[in-house]
This record gives sequence, C-alpha cells and structure tokens, in this order.
Amino acid sequence: MKKYAICGVSNRVLTMFIGPLVNEFSRGNEIVGLLDADPLRFQVCKEKYPSLIHVPEFLPEQFEEMNEQTKPDCIIVAGRDDTHVDYILKALQHNVDVITEKPMVTTAADARRVMEAEADSEAEVVVTFNYRYSPFHRKIKEMILEGKLGRITSVDLNWYIDTFHGSSYFRRWNRDRDISGGLSIHKSTHHFDLVNWWLGQKPEEVFAYGSLNYFGPEGELNPQKVPSRFCGTCDVQDSCAYFRRWNPRSGSSQVRDDHLLAGVFEEIPYTSYRPDACIYDEEIAIEDTYVAAVKYDGGSLLSYSINFSAPYEGYRLAINGTKGRLETTEFHEPSRIPFQYPEQTIEYFPLFGARETIELVKNPGGHGGGDPLLLEDLFLGPDPARSYPILAGAEAGAYSIAVGEGVWRSVKEKKPIKIEELLLPSKIAGQLNG
Repeated sequence: MKKYAICGVSNRVLTMFIGPLVNEFSRGNEIVGLLDADPLRFQVCKEKYPSLIHVPEFLPEQFEEMNEQTKPDCIIVAGRDDTHVDYILKALQHNVDVITEKPMVTTAADARRVMEAEADSEAEVVVTFNYRYSPFHRKIKEMILEGKLGRITSVDLNWYIDTFHGSSYFRRWNRDRDISGGLSIHKSTHHFDLVNWWLGQKPEEVFAYGSLNYFGPEGELNPQKVPSRFCGTCDVQDSCAYFRRWNPRSGSSQVRDDHLLAGVFEEIPYTSYRPDACIYDEEIAIEDTYVAAVKYDGGSLLSYSINFSAPYEGYRLAINGTKGRLETTEFHEPSRIPFQYPEQTIEYFPLFGARETIELVKNPGGHGGGDPLLLEDLFLGPDPARSYPILAGAEAGAYSIAVGEGVWRSVKEKKPIKIEELLLPSKIAGQLNG
C-alpha cells in the first residue's frame, strides 16, 4: 500500500487528487495525512469524502510530526504557491517523493534549491504539467520527434484567458507577486513548460514587455475608486461589467470550474480568507498582459503573448521548422464561449507538398482530457506503450519558472534576462550577491 500525505487542502487537490485516490485509484493507494494552515479545510475535505474522517490532521509547523506519525511514501503539494518550497524541501530531506502542482515554486532561486535537494535525496519530484497530456499536445510532440517539421526554427504562441477566469486571479491571492510569483509564473509556466518540452531544448534568454491594462485602480471599467472592496458586499455591483457578466442579479451560479469558485455568492469555505476581493484594488501590482521573446540553446525562438481579459479562452499556435509548419487553434471552456467555433485540428504544411488536416480522438476529462492520463501515470506508473517521456521533473519545473521570472524581471528592468543566471547554484548566487 502506497501512502500519501496531502500538503495544502485546496479546491484543486480535492477534485484532482483526493477524489481519484479515494475512488478510481484506491487499490494500492492510501491517504494517511492532511496538512493545511486553515483547519476549516479539513472539515470541507472530510464532508466531501467521508471515508477520510479518521485521517489525522496537521498544521504546517507539524510537518515533521506528520512525517514521523504517518510515514508517507509521497506527499502531494497543492496549496498556495508560496508554501510549496518548504514542503518539497522537507520531504526530500526525509527521502519522501513529491508530487506538486505547478508552479513547483515561485522563484528561480527556490527552483534551484529544489534541484539541489533532489540531487542529494533518494526521492524525486514530479510536477503535474497536465497540458502535456492533451491529445493535441502529445501529437505535436510526436510530429516533432518524427521529424515532420525538421529542425524547429520558431514558435508563435498566443494565449487568451477570458473575463471569468482572468478576473479570478485578481480577486484571489494570485494578485500578490510575493505569494504567486505573478501570472508569468503562476499561469504561464504551463505554457513555457509545454514549449520547452516540445522543443527538447533549454531556454537561454528572455526579453519581455508587460503591463496592467484591465485590473487595478486605473482599470478603464472600474465603476468607482474605493479601496478594499469585496464583490459579495459591494454596492456598485450593477455598474461592474465583470461582475454582471458572470453573476446574475438572482445570485444563482452560472458557471463552474474545477479550481475556481462558481460565483461570489457561494459560501466561502475558509476561516480568514475571501476569494472575492475587488479586481480594482489599489494593492494590485502584477501584470495582466505580456509579450515575450525567448531564445533556446538549440537555436529555436519563441514569440509568446498572454492576455488575462479576453472575450474567450484558448490559444493560437504555430510551429515553424526546416521541413514544414503546423498551426492549431483551441477554444477552452465551451460553456463560456458565446459564439460558434470550429473543432480543433492540427494543420500541417510541408515546406514542399500538400497541406494535411489532422483530427484526433479527444479524451474525456479536464484540461483537454489531460488530467485522467496524468493521474494514470502518477498512480499506475508511466504508460509502457508510450515511446517518449512525458512526466515532468524538478528540472522541467525549474526552467518553466525561470522563464516566467525572466519575463516579469525583463518588464521591470527593461533588459534581456539570462536564464542560467537566475538558476545559478545557491552558493555561487550568494557569493555574487554578497
């Protein structure tokens, strides 16, 4: 029986990990401990999964006690981003394996600490980059491995986050860079990892522009400049376009998401935290719009952009190589798209030849069908029928974070940022900073 301890009893961990471990993967797996800073989260978890009623509960400062009492084989880290590093380092110190949500940590310096700790440990870290598992993303990887595109010269990736999902980051703790690393880390690490994995190359340098265009006190749609409001008690709801788009006056919930609250009228299952802060608050100091260029050690170039207040959710991708080009467009969250849109395909254009349209069988499940396949690899072992590695480790997590940090640092410092300088070994970095 493999024993798991949960570090961070978040909404995400309830649906993505605890539910499957209690149900589909209960044979051979057991949850032996719950750790969180908010005891109310234990109640929420056990009401949802009554079979865990006798699982012991621990506060963050009791990690050593939890490890000694429950002796987990693996911890699952899925709490607030800034808490990840402490749990990961402590687990590695005790030779306990780690499964962590992205981002692995919130800074490149902490990413290096994790890689160093893993090198000194008998345990290993897995970062749950579920975007890799989408059938379209796996097919793109396979086409590159087969050489259909030749040597990759450039990638164009434009990502769009809709007004529901995008605004949620500015209502919640993600708005604080010290906690989340900013959205170029919290969200864009998904995208940077995907490109890093497709290319099989390491990023060398990044240059970026970014700004806060939609949210914060200067947002053009701010109905009134008032500090520290909350959506659930705000008296200008009827004048807020973002609120009115997703929350009818009746108070009923219109939309669902696996890791967001459906609406601000729901009961808030936290002791001293509200996920409905005003998206126009004065303390918001992260960016909601980025464009970036990334250079890779194999010669490939990435042109990337992301917008956190778009009319729909999805992305447009093009990959160019010495033998051809592919293009694909994906629309996410169909329940939130108010117009007809085409089914996703991959369009392949050989440099000399006829265009091919590739249609794929879609998997059920979250994140384009990626979540169920990721869970199978985590809890049943990597699929032996797959001819290439897909689970991400600490190094992949680190390089995705370093690109994300490079993006916001480039915005602030107005210069290109060298990735390896962000990932310098801790001893060398300390000497240079000293």
